[in-house]
Amino acid sequence: MAKDVEGTEQAEYSAKDYTDPPPAPLIDAEELTKWSLYRAVIAEFIATLLFLYVTVLTVIGYKHQSDTQINNPDAECNGVGVLGIAWAFGGMIFILVYCTAGISGGHINPAVTLGLFLARKVSLVRALLYIIAQCLGAICGVGLVKGFQRSFYVRYGGGANELQPGYSKGTGLGAEIIGTFVLVYTVFSATDPKRSARDSHVPVLAPLPIGFAVFMVHLATIPITGTGINPARSFGAAVIYNKDKAWDDQWIFWVGPVIGAAIAAAYHQYILRASGAKALGSFRSNA
Repeated sequence: MAKDVEGTEQAEYSAKDYTDPPPAPLIDAEELTKWSLYRAVIAEFIATLLFLYVTVLTVIGYKHQSDTQINNPDAECNGVGVLGIAWAFGGMIFILVYCTAGISGGHINPAVTLGLFLARKVSLVRALLYIIAQCLGAICGVGLVKGFQRSFYVRYGGGANELQPGYSKGTGLGAEIIGTFVLVYTVFSATDPKRSARDSHVPVLAPLPIGFAVFMVHLATIPITGTGINPARSFGAAVIYNKDKAWDDQWIFWVGPVIGAAIAAAYHQYILRASGAKALGSFRSNA
């Protein structure tokens, strides 16, 4: 009897209990005629705007509270600190992914969009519109911060990402590559249809590990680059702040996330999910 039960369980687990969605077309012209696409683009714009508004405002508020030149000598201990800044970024990603996942997928980051595009999860048309919306949303979000905190905005760096003193450009680039890899890898793992099929609670909890990934990466890389891992976040802050240092280092916050996202997509799709091996096996069986 025990063997029969064990055999039944093995049969159940050996059967494929999930369905991978078909690859998104590279260019889907018909998608441009659907309101669902534009609704998703608007959702990405608003989500990125809110993300930059809350997080950059947190950064500037902390720097003001901990400024010893205008406060008492113990002011360095005031404010939320690096831990609070990391929580602001991770917490906002958790909230916004939860709110927009059912509408746009909750990307809020060109690196995430690029990774999903490389994995054929979204079409080229959708990916390009998402990235444009994310960058515009980031600019508007930081613009609101400057409007509300004009007296402190420039004084405290505008929340712009810059390579910190004492670190080489290679170190900064490496930090951005690894940090983005952690984030995009987490996105793929949290939204994997294979996991979702076997753990029914995963779709509900998917924003949580993504938010925690952002939180942990910020703890590690704030001292190095201020933590980009999101080209829209870095670009929006650089556009509004508009200082030479922010623009000189801007390439790090695009090249690093692009490389990190591409490696994460390849690792998940072709090693963990063995998509390449499956495709080769299917080709051989049909030959």
